[in-house]
Amino acid sequence: MIIMMHVLTGCATTSGTAGDVKTGPQLASAQDAPKEVPYQGIKLDVIIPVFSPGLSDKAADYEEEGIWPELRRAEANRFAYKLKTALDETGKFGAVRVAPNSTASGDLYTVGEILESTGQEVKFRLNVVDASGKQWLNTTIDHEVNEGFYKNPRNDGKDPYDPAFAEAAQAIVEALLKQQQRELAQLQNIADLRFAASFNEQAFMEHLDSSGRQIKLVSMPSDSDPMFERVKSVQVREQLFIDHLQQNYSAFSQQMDDSYLAWQEASAAEMQLRKEANTKSMWKMIGGAVLIGAAVAAATSGNSRNPNFGRDIATVAGGIGGAVLLTSGFKSREEAKFHQDALNELGESINLEMAPQVLSYEEESVELTGDINEQYRQWRAFLNRMYQLEATPDVQL
Repeated sequence: MIIMMHVLTGCATTSGTAGDVKTGPQLASAQDAPKEVPYQGIKLDVIIPVFSPGLSDKAADYEEEGIWPELRRAEANRFAYKLKTALDETGKFGAVRVAPNSTASGDLYTVGEILESTGQEVKFRLNVVDASGKQWLNTTIDHEVNEGFYKNPRNDGKDPYDPAFAEAAQAIVEALLKQQQRELAQLQNIADLRFAASFNEQAFMEHLDSSGRQIKLVSMPSDSDPMFERVKSVQVREQLFIDHLQQNYSAFSQQMDDSYLAWQEASAAEMQLRKEANTKSMWKMIGGAVLIGAAVAAATSGNSRNPNFGRDIATVAGGIGGAVLLTSGFKSREEAKFHQDALNELGESINLEMAPQVLSYEEESVELTGDINEQYRQWRAFLNRMYQLEATPDVQL
């Protein structure tokens, strides 16, 4: 009886365990994964100025710091566009635009500066400030590429720095969620008035209080104010121009993809080799110094007993062991220098260019030349001229 009960209990336990295993198609309700609730708040327009390349004022420091200036300037454009892409993917912002500098019109500004970029590690400073001058975030994003990243064939064509920009976007989102919706709504008005004041300070700064550390909204112009309507029209033109620039930043980022991804992998390998070479050099030179020191001590000791014995030890240990290791150490340093030069040469051919273009506004046209920053400056000057011409139609400008 006891044996039978034990068998039946065992069968029941086994049967119960097997019954817990869910097999076959699941019910539709069981397949529904929890969905993230879409952001319902005010969506701010974000301006991402091209990152500061983090270059020293002294060109002589570039080689010592392992920096190739043209590569850093290319990265400054690429990093800004990477952050734009990451912010777009969050779905919590309005128009996210990369701009040549921080003078463009927007509700929120994310200003970045590259601190380090070696293929093994990327580090950049991020300062987020809204149109009122309130600082939302001041942090440093530091990402180290996993050692196995470049060895994994599934990562072919992927940028190893992408997690850094995803982290930066998440930090900005967290800062956004801490803000009051009422203040966000005022930000959009402050941004519009600041843009208007850049064309007519006397007419629009009376609506803002800039006496404190942050700009405060005092009032808004009438909806039928002709000057405000005019400046809003100009603002749309500026935004369209910057929207057009996004194609250039995107094309540039894609154009440099192949060479840049190759540079990242090669740079990571070179950095590792250089690190190993420096370590090898250090230990060889330490070993050489120790052997020479031992040889000198042996020679000194030998002078009091057997001068020939001490001289022989000094010759063998110092002349062969120490000298060989020191020579080898210097060669390792030369090897490290070679790797440093290789890093610099890899970035020499990367640069950002922009073709001249002719744009029109109110039956007037202007030819824009130079790099993106210069063309944007020329466009803003042209828009200001058009605004002043409309404001004073009887005056020859």
